[in-house]
Amino acid sequence: MRFRHPDGSTVHLAYCTNVHPAETLDGVRAQLREHCEPVRRRLGRDRLGIGLWLARDAARALSTDPAALRALRAELDRCGLEVVTLNGFPYEGFGADEVKYRVYRPDWTDPARLSHTTDLARLLAALVPDDVTEGTISTLPFAWRTPYDQDPEAAPAARRAFTTLAGRLDALAETTGKSIRIGVEPEPGCTVETTADALAPLTAIGHPRIGLCLDTCHLATSFEDPGTALDALAAAGVPVVKAQLSAALHAENPHLPEVRSALAAFAEPRFLHQTRTRTAAGLRGADDLAEALAPGSPLPDGTPWRAHFHVPLHAPPEPPLTSTLPVLRAALARLVGGPAPLTRHLEVETYTWQALPEALRPRSRSRLAEGIAAELTLARDLLTDLGLKELP
Repeated sequence: MRFRHPDGSTVHLAYCTNVHPAETLDGVRAQLREHCEPVRRRLGRDRLGIGLWLARDAARALSTDPAALRALRAELDRCGLEVVTLNGFPYEGFGADEVKYRVYRPDWTDPARLSHTTDLARLLAALVPDDVTEGTISTLPFAWRTPYDQDPEAAPAARRAFTTLAGRLDALAETTGKSIRIGVEPEPGCTVETTADALAPLTAIGHPRIGLCLDTCHLATSFEDPGTALDALAAAGVPVVKAQLSAALHAENPHLPEVRSALAAFAEPRFLHQTRTRTAAGLRGADDLAEALAPGSPLPDGTPWRAHFHVPLHAPPEPPLTSTLPVLRAALARLVGGPAPLTRHLEVETYTWQALPEALRPRSRSRLAEGIAAELTLARDLLTDLGLKELP
């Protein structure tokens, strides 16, 4: 979906296809027909943006077979879909029964991460529409904090990898005319957990094609104020290359038994749900929601908790829980509500539909398409309320 900002520039809205895990190229092509195209039809749109997730095997297949890449581009056109952004965070196995810590491997100290991201950049340059000159890719925030933070060689190795990537992106722009930018995505528990943590490493890399991906669920989970975060990024000259529109789980009174019972329904075995609370002594955290709820939890329960669980934007959880949709609204107002957009690529990223409590999970492809379309409708309404005009 495209929108005209009051300054005349185009803002793109997509939804991320990591909600439809597919490890192979055949799987990716099937999800375009079986999931993405039905969402477009529900929205009554001739064209729908998707934030494509290409796992390692799918990306390799496309990188080594130009005919397959052309066929994918044609499939996108037939389905009325367009791609200006990729989710390069998960490497493989995102549809496994248990993902948890595996999603952070390989990290940016491993040459496999550089190779994969280079492949994604080259593929995206070939997939973006002819009338679009810029593509974006989100990636993990360097690494999970351990053992990275204990290894004195880790940070220099990651910085060298990003410097190498920046050079490749410059060369790609020269040969294709497409500017591909990479957004490091702060996430709780990683060595770059917050936007503040991102300032030093990104300014050290110091390249305009390497910036930040702002995920509003992660921002909220760490209790960051959107205005403060964006002001600091701007002051440091760190660009927001893309933003992921997502909402976290919020518990105002985690000491109450009924609240803990409601939270326990979201403590599932597939994804990691980092949980945080803000106290007078600072931010306290647990790596997973089950850990936060367990006896001997590291989290005090006298202040609100937030959990890294991407809840559907249009359907906040039932009381006594809520979502952090207000944080998303505030961030979006700053991102695109000013005289010029701070980013032009927005991506709804609710990948946890099948990890929701059983009663809330969609039971069919049709119900899932309905839910994703409802999320995109909410995002569209937020954008038009900010003065953006939806384009055909």
